[in-house]
Amino acid sequence: MPASVPLIGMLMFGNLLRECGVTDRLSLAAQNEVLNATTIFLGISVGATMDATVFLTPATIKIILLGLVAFAASTAGGLLLGQIMKVLSGGKINPMIGAAGVSAVPMAARVVQRISQKEDPGNFLLMHAMGPNVAGVIGTAVAAGVMLTLLS
Repeated sequence: MPASVPLIGMLMFGNLLRECGVTDRLSLAAQNEVLNATTIFLGISVGATMDATVFLTPATIKIILLGLVAFAASTAGGLLLGQIMKVLSGGKINPMIGAAGVSAVPMAARVVQRISQKEDPGNFLLMHAMGPNVAGVIGTAVAAGVMLTLLS
């Protein structure tokens, strides 16, 4: 768990910046300029150090395929549990929010919103889908911390 504390701490710090209401410029900078610059520098540094002989291997393809399987299984499991919650709540819960349980913030919640509004224009699931979405991020951070602790 100690290895995941910085990940969870940065998530909470970002929420604090956004929700406290007095740091609008910092919040916007963190969401836009800082995030974009960090993404660019991370992409350049990883790309500059990666050789094609190291990257294009069967092991890399296996890892990508396992990630795809994990993403699909997570989405299917979330939909199944969402369906169970719908039955147990007497139909008050839309099972599509289960698909947002993967840690692809905020894209998974947006996809749930778009698909649900395509079926019923009166559906507004975005904020409800963000709950499982953020829970997926926290779960991923804790799992990464556990893996870091066990593998180091």
